[in-house]
Amino acid sequence: MIQTETTALALSREIREKKRTVRETVQETLKKIHETDSSIGAFLTLRPEEELLEHADRIQQQIDDGTLNSPLAGVPVAVKDNLCTRGLRTTCASRILEDFLPPYSAGAVERLEEAGALIIGKTNMDEFAMGSTTETSAFQITKNPWNTAHVPGGSSGGSCAAVAAGEVLLALGSDTGGSIRQPSAFCGVTGIKPTYGTVSRYGLIAYASSLDQIGPVAGNVSDCAALLQAIAGHDPRDATSLVRKDLDFTSACVCDVKGMKIGIPKTYFQDGIDPEVKEAVLRAAETFRSLGAFVESFDLPLTEYAIPAYYLIASAEASSNLERFDGVKYGCRASEYEGLHDMYKKTRSEGFGAEVKRRIMLGSFVLSAGYYDAYYLKALRTRALIKQSYDHAFTTYDLLLAPAAPSTAPRIGVSLEDPLKMYLGDIYTVSVNLAGLPAISLPCGFDRGGLPIGMQLIGNAFAEKTLIRAAYTYEQTAQGLKTTPTAEKEAHR
Repeated sequence: MIQTETTALALSREIREKKRTVRETVQETLKKIHETDSSIGAFLTLRPEEELLEHADRIQQQIDDGTLNSPLAGVPVAVKDNLCTRGLRTTCASRILEDFLPPYSAGAVERLEEAGALIIGKTNMDEFAMGSTTETSAFQITKNPWNTAHVPGGSSGGSCAAVAAGEVLLALGSDTGGSIRQPSAFCGVTGIKPTYGTVSRYGLIAYASSLDQIGPVAGNVSDCAALLQAIAGHDPRDATSLVRKDLDFTSACVCDVKGMKIGIPKTYFQDGIDPEVKEAVLRAAETFRSLGAFVESFDLPLTEYAIPAYYLIASAEASSNLERFDGVKYGCRASEYEGLHDMYKKTRSEGFGAEVKRRIMLGSFVLSAGYYDAYYLKALRTRALIKQSYDHAFTTYDLLLAPAAPSTAPRIGVSLEDPLKMYLGDIYTVSVNLAGLPAISLPCGFDRGGLPIGMQLIGNAFAEKTLIRAAYTYEQTAQGLKTTPTAEKEAHR
């Protein structure tokens, strides 16, 4: 059985050195998923075993004859269910796409397959990525592997839970307002939200097009860097895709933060943050300081406007993007209706869940005549000011250090009782998407209940390598500082 301590890079190296086969790796992965996922609920769809084993044999042949030498060759990868996979059900965790089989694969999925990775299956998520707990899925609730009474976060909760449970070593998620970083923090894994445009959005079923970005989830920084390197690159099919010359992210996995300037936004550590989260993140700041980094607090203005600006912009874009799901071109259609307009209404009423409907209505409202200037345009102006605020901060600092979430994972059922409170849980993550910046989330401790605490490092545009270097340095240093959840609970007694 593949243990969670195994890295994806080490696993692929063992395959290339003929210490194991791709077929054995796939069989062990499927066995682990079948043993574990009934209690976690991370996967919505698995590829048929026969198809996976045939694919594994083809990859093995390419490795053996030397035509495939990727550092991720032969490694199974889970993919969030809003990324199209040719011939494999892609639902966005919504009834309206319950039986949708895409005729093509997303650009990021294609790049993974070119690198010799195997797409093992599709992971659960909040419906159309709208949520922070993976509870708005139309099919099932995913549970946190550290404590199944708690949520894994969202909307990429299935991907993060699958990695945390050791079902897979690598997964893809998408991050619109923190949907990789927050569940990574809740599940004690590592996730990267790249600079907007670094990874192709072709084949990503859109929530908010100007905010969405695909990114990697893994158990450690090195695997995350390797997965990002595999999926990054220009794609002419995505008009927002960037041409970047230096995509060798794995070369940044070195221990060196001496002289690095790290800023800590004061407002992130004031009202609303759990004391245990605050303590853990500030303890990480001291670790960076002890390693030779310059660390200080500073004022980052406009943070209180990030949540309203984000939800106005995201909802407006969602109301436009989800207009295509009308029961005509693809997806489900209402069984009984009278006329075209009635078919539209009934299909969307039956197919969309409550949270998706809420955001579509909000988005349609702010884009309507009489409210467009008062809400949407103001949100866009605020977004520009938030970007300027970050630009000013990065004239002084190389990185910013912040919590990934104000608390550890809440219990299942708590967040959905108060949607506004759920939205406010994104306070530390949404501004990064508004500004199009990269950020990485990684574990930095546990609370008294044994749930993981995550911190995030935020970088300037295209500074992924600086982020990875700092995160890798912390991770390697913290190896000797790490405690198990049980030990952490004992220490607090």
